[in-house]
Amino acid sequence: MRTFYYVHTGHRIGLDRFRRAAAILNSLQDEDITLLTSDYRIAQVARDFGIEKSVGIDVVRNIPQISHNGDKLIFDSEEANPLMLEDMREYFSAFVRISDDENDTKSPKEFLISPYLKGEGICNCVAVDDGFFGDFEKSVELTYFFGDDDYEKDLEKHFDFIEDLKPNLQLGFYYFLDYEDMLKEKFADHFEFEEYDVMIKSTKILLTASPQAVLDSLAAGGKPIYFQREDYTRTFVPYFEKMNVPVIENYDKNQLLVIIETIENRKYEQIEQNSNKIAHFIKESLNL
Repeated sequence: MRTFYYVHTGHRIGLDRFRRAAAILNSLQDEDITLLTSDYRIAQVARDFGIEKSVGIDVVRNIPQISHNGDKLIFDSEEANPLMLEDMREYFSAFVRISDDENDTKSPKEFLISPYLKGEGICNCVAVDDGFFGDFEKSVELTYFFGDDDYEKDLEKHFDFIEDLKPNLQLGFYYFLDYEDMLKEKFADHFEFEEYDVMIKSTKILLTASPQAVLDSLAAGGKPIYFQREDYTRTFVPYFEKMNVPVIENYDKNQLLVIIETIENRKYEQIEQNSNKIAHFIKESLNL
C-alpha cells in the first residue's frame, strides 16, 4: 500500500500548488510519499525542493495508471468533477483533499485541509514552509512576481502597471526563454526562479499574483500586496482580506500607489506556523 500526493501544475496553471506541496512534504520527510504532478518538467526538478520521489503523469485521469486500489492519496487540484472525486474516494483507502474554496463542503469519505472550513475531519490552516518563518533583513524594497506562468505574456502587456516603480523582478518557472530575456532587459534587477526563497526573505514589499507567495511573504515578515489576475482563481481573496493583505484588481495603478504610500501604517495579521499541525493531521487521516 503506497501513498501519493497529486498536484495540478502547468504552463497555464503555475506552481502555487506545487510550492504548497513542497511545504507539506517537507514536514512529512519521515514518510514514504510520491508526488505526482500534471507536467513532467517540474517533476524533474522536485529534488531541488527537498522532494525525493516525484513523477509527471500528464493528466489527472492517469493517477490510476501508477497507483492501485487501496492506496492512499493527498489531492490538490480543481480538475476533478464531483463524480471523479467520488470515484477517487472509493478507489483509495484514505483520501485527503486540499481546498481553497470557502463554499466547499466535506464529503463523509474524505479528510479536508482548508483555510476556511472547520469541523470533524478538517484541518483549518494554510501551509507555509518552516524555512520562511523568521526575522530576515529586508535588503530589497519592492519585488514584482507575476507568477510562475505567463503563457499569454500578460506581464508585458501590462508593464505600465509597475514600470515607474522600478521593482526587482522574480522570474517564473514556465516563462519562455526569449520572453525571460526580454523581461530581464526591462527590469533593473531580477531574481532567477531558483532564487525564490532568497527573494521572499529579502523583499520588504512583494507585489504578486501568486497566493502562495503572499503566504510565504507574510511568514517572512514582508508586506505583500496581492493583485488578482484575470486567469487566476479568486478563492484566496476572502482569506487575504481577513489577513489585511491589500487586494488589487484590474491593474488599478492609482490604488497600487496609494497602498504603497501607506503600507507602513497597515497592520498585517500574523500567519501561523502550521507544519506540525498539518503533518499530524495527514498522518492521522491516512494512518501513516
